[in-house]
Order: sequence, then C-alpha cells, then structure tokens
Amino acid sequence: MRFIEPIFSLRVLFVILAASVALLVAGSGAFGQDDIDLDAFDGAAQEAPAEGGGQAPAGDAAAGGASDSSDSGSSEGKKDSYLVWMYRSLGWFFTIVFSLLSLTMVALIVINIVALQRSALAPEELAEDFGALLDQNKFQEAYELAKNDESLLGKSLATGLARMPNGFDKAIQAMQDVEQEETMRLEHQLGYLALIGNLAPMIGLFGTVVGMIASFQAIASGGAAPSPQKLAEGIATALFTTELGLAIALPALAAYDILKNRLARFVLDVAVLSDNFMGRFSNVGAPRQ
Repeated sequence: MRFIEPIFSLRVLFVILAASVALLVAGSGAFGQDDIDLDAFDGAAQEAPAEGGGQAPAGDAAAGGASDSSDSGSSEGKKDSYLVWMYRSLGWFFTIVFSLLSLTMVALIVINIVALQRSALAPEELAEDFGALLDQNKFQEAYELAKNDESLLGKSLATGLARMPNGFDKAIQAMQDVEQEETMRLEHQLGYLALIGNLAPMIGLFGTVVGMIASFQAIASGGAAPSPQKLAEGIATALFTTELGLAIALPALAAYDILKNRLARFVLDVAVLSDNFMGRFSNVGAPRQ
C-alpha cells in the first residue's frame, strides 16, 4: 500500500465537507417545512367548529369536551425525538459547525490510518528482497528496487545507496534527513486531529456561554414570572453544545495519541532496518580528492 498523496487527501476531505453542508441545508429546510405544515393544520382544526354554525347539544358538547381533553393530553404527551430536540436547541450555526468538525475528524482518522500502515512505511517484502540482492552483490538492482518503492524504507535505502560514493557518513546523514522530513510530513498531517480535539471543547464552551446568556435574558425580560420554556431552551443550548464538544474531542485526541505512537514505532523500525543494511558499507570512506 502506498502513501496517500496530499492533493488526493484534500480532495476527499473537500468532497465530504461539501456533501455534509448540502445535507445540513436540506435538513434545515425539511424541518422548517414540517413546522409550517403543522401550524396550518392546527389553524384549520381550530376554525372547523365555527363553520358548523349553531350550538351543539349538551351531550355532544360533553363528548367534545372529553375528546378535546384527551387530544390535548395526547398532544402534551408527545415529545420530540432526541435528534430533533438537539437540532432545535443547537440552531443552524452550531449544527453546521459541529457537523463539519465531526466529519472532518472521521476523514482525518481514516486518512491517517491508511497512511500509517506497515506496508506504506516499512514493507517486509522490500526488506527481504533488498537484503537478498545485497547478499548477491547486485547493488544496482537493489538501488532500482528501493527507488521504485514509495515507502519510507524505500526512500531511505535509495537515498543511502545513491550517496554511498560520497562516503558512508554522508550516506547515513542523507538517510536520516529523508526519514526526518517524511516523519515531519506525517506528523503535520496527524496534527490536525489534535487541533480538532483542542478546538471542539472551546466551541462547546462558547455555546455554553451563549445558552446561559439566553437563559438570563429570559429571566431579565420575564419579570417576576419568567417563561420556563425560554429558560429551558437556553439551558438546553448550553448543555448540548458542551456535550457535542466533548463527544468530538475525546475520540479525536484518543486517535491522535494512538496514531502518533504507531508512527513512532514504524519510524524506529525503518531506522533500524536502514542502519542494518547500510552497515555493510561501513568500510566505504570519503572519495579521494
């Protein structure tokens, strides 16, 4: 398995983000349409008794009162689902922000898992074939084999053999430079997970402040008897933003630590293999002037 090119990774990430924005816009429109249809239905239901004209009999009135009470009780008993409640509490802004963060986190985890495979960093087949060619003193074939391999081990071995005519010390230094450069590139790609892990709780804290301000505003404008519904809406916003911020940060930071340790282990394996192979040329000195 080869390295994922940075351009390809960015294209995949862009497609995922664009699709998520489209789904969120469509979802918000669907929520709004459902609310409009329900309001129209409620208005039609309230105007229906007035069109009949006249008063209903006492029995019918009693039956109607009982049915109305049962309908009101059933309507009060109906509750929104957890996702709908979360969407209404977050609003469109926090919904889009947390959705983009979560999808970006998943895309980065998948990209880094694919990139940090042993077959992409230190393939065993390359090590076996390279060692066999060195045993047969086929140095040119060994160089071509390492040069055509895009793994970190292949780049390191090809660089070492190419610089060997300049001396053993310079070849080792060139190999270390290649390994360090490639490690920095992978760590930079991996660091975005840590950024999301640190950014998500801060956005959740910002939402907490926004929700608490809304609740205190309801208390200030409500006088002696503030609306419990307004208070609940502000508190729900504060809690949901905190919950989502932590829910995104925890897997992002855990994946970052796990993948960082995985990268360090594979880089160490590459360094050990490269030193072992290049150690056969330790008697090669600097070129004569």
